[in-house]
Amino acid sequence: MTTWANRAGMVAVIVAVATLAAGGDTRAQGTAPYYPPAGSWARKAPAELGMDPALLAEAVKFAESRESTREVDFSDQERIFGSLLGSVPTKRARTNGLVVYKGHVVAEFGDTTWVDPTYSVAKSMLATVAGIAVRDAKIAVDDPVGRTVSDGGYDSPRNSQVTWKMHLQQETEWEGEMWGKKHDFVGTAAFGQGERKPRELQRPGAYYEYNDVRINRLGLSLLRVFGKPVPEVFRDEVMDVIGASNAWKWVPYHNSYVDIDGRRMASVSGGTRWGGGVWIHSWDMARFGYLWLRGGRWGDRQILSPAYVKAAVSPSAHGPDYGYLWWLNTNGKNYPGLPTNAYGARGAGSNTITISPDHDLVVVWRWHRGNEAEFVKRVIAAIG
Repeated sequence: MTTWANRAGMVAVIVAVATLAAGGDTRAQGTAPYYPPAGSWARKAPAELGMDPALLAEAVKFAESRESTREVDFSDQERIFGSLLGSVPTKRARTNGLVVYKGHVVAEFGDTTWVDPTYSVAKSMLATVAGIAVRDAKIAVDDPVGRTVSDGGYDSPRNSQVTWKMHLQQETEWEGEMWGKKHDFVGTAAFGQGERKPRELQRPGAYYEYNDVRINRLGLSLLRVFGKPVPEVFRDEVMDVIGASNAWKWVPYHNSYVDIDGRRMASVSGGTRWGGGVWIHSWDMARFGYLWLRGGRWGDRQILSPAYVKAAVSPSAHGPDYGYLWWLNTNGKNYPGLPTNAYGARGAGSNTITISPDHDLVVVWRWHRGNEAEFVKRVIAAIG
């Protein structure tokens, strides 16, 4: 994997040089975007890129002072989320993060190499895998899922109406059970502080609800479509291409295994609510965020179609400014003080990736308290 990724990184550099020679991409002061090769990421002093070093240092100091209230040993996991279905680590990192401006690392703090669950940031990664399925014409977002997935999960009159887009926008109102957890989140032991009061289901596509059971149904459906584990698709089609490390892993639940053409395969979740999920360090999270900042492109590879990326960061009809498993800022409420086209991935803890296209900026901030915009807007102040 390393040899291939290094070769891909060299190709990206060659393409960038060729583009520069032709007068190419005018993003970021007329230069072609920089794509970090596997195993390294170029750093620049803030002043080299026109940033105010003192203001950036103040922003980092602010971030360092906002340690998460989550227990370091994950002993609060079941109290918050309910009974576990998969593993959690025995210890997490302290707050840490990276600031990537104009493609270069301008700030780093904390232990950024610590591999930790990233909770619902995995949802945005699941949306990326769905984008690969769209790219390869395996699915169309407006098609009913039951048209291609025939395992019984979409047989009822209600569930048969569910489309891929509804899953991606969390508007399915899908009804059923996944890996021992029911869609309604009723039951203190099963759902902890996340337990919900019973309510009447709405028409599929007419109501938004943040719901990990339904996201787990999406994960299984993508496994059925590809015929191979979602983590393998994510590795082969995304993470290896962008030069990510081999330290990350997508951990299944203990009971989330199915038979696909005679082979036992794990279905993975869109978070770590009940254990498992994507365990990853900040550097790989930054690469993932940078891929989206660059419109789904990495060097000479268009990993995701521009149309899919545009749709993914467009608000749904009923969500709280929500795209395809990405949090948006169209109304200026999710990320106060940031541009309306800023967006991000959010996981409990908090584990966050924030992207501001207007500023050519990706900020990874892990294990913090408070809205991540409070840090990001301080970084933007350093840009001027």
